[in-house]
Amino acid sequence: MSTPVITRFAPSPTGHLHLGHALAAIEAFDMAMERGGRFLLRMEDIDVGRAKPEFEEAIYEDLEWLGLSWESPVRRQSEHMDDYAGALATLDEMGLLYPCFCTRKEIMAEIEQSRTAPHLLNQGPDGPPYPGTCLNMDAHEVKNKESENAPYALRLNMKKAMAVVGEMSPLKWPALTWPALTWPTLTWIDKNKGEITAQPEIFGDVVLARKDVPTSYHLAVTLDDHLQGVTLVSRGKDLFAATHLHRLLQALLSLDTPVYAHHNMIKNEDGSRMSKREKSMTLKSLRESGHKPSDIKELVHKNELYTND
Repeated sequence: MSTPVITRFAPSPTGHLHLGHALAAIEAFDMAMERGGRFLLRMEDIDVGRAKPEFEEAIYEDLEWLGLSWESPVRRQSEHMDDYAGALATLDEMGLLYPCFCTRKEIMAEIEQSRTAPHLLNQGPDGPPYPGTCLNMDAHEVKNKESENAPYALRLNMKKAMAVVGEMSPLKWPALTWPALTWPTLTWIDKNKGEITAQPEIFGDVVLARKDVPTSYHLAVTLDDHLQGVTLVSRGKDLFAATHLHRLLQALLSLDTPVYAHHNMIKNEDGSRMSKREKSMTLKSLRESGHKPSDIKELVHKNELYTND
């Protein structure tokens, strides 16, 4: 018996949905229905400062208007912080996390003072990889910072994490600059591109949690997909690079790896990425201006979903 297809749509309730969200939701829903599977809805509401109940209600209204249905209850990330704390504890027990007390300004100053000009540095998906300022901070200094109630981020020691996954002693690592090594055994399947070799080192020592937000998008979404049994992740091409990191987290935490499908993005006429700030293109605005669900689906289906570029 084949594995049932389980897809999900996971918006953040920080504004009204736009056409790009409609594409993602309809694509995930259709993939599940065409295969007799299940479609899940998840609220990625860890941004407590911007997530609002009224936006969550608006999401339900928009999706119902489009004719989509989903299983209940809806998983809200804000209600499952213990799950993320448990994953962080596992990584910490493996010796893979360290506190970083650097501000963004301090990080950029450190990069600018390095021997390499900033414009020549290898750029990761989130910009230049963290220079490792706090990586070797001694326990006494860490304790002092904590006693001062200083804000901090928990970073993943990428070099050690890759060594764990590659079953390679850190002592054998050559002195390489980012991006470092790749591990052919760490792969995932992309619906359009086939088997992809993961290169999570492009992120450097990525942030997995902060003092005031006990999880990051990367950690929460990877764990959620596993806990909800998602087998096919359909999402925008802008998140393709993130899958490299998510694959590493799956390996470290012994999580299932779904198949991925990264579709093209619906853009504005000037080629820029569509934003929640553009009220004229929200589903709410389009609905109130007289558009029908069929109009939205026609606009979405005109988009060429998958290309090999």
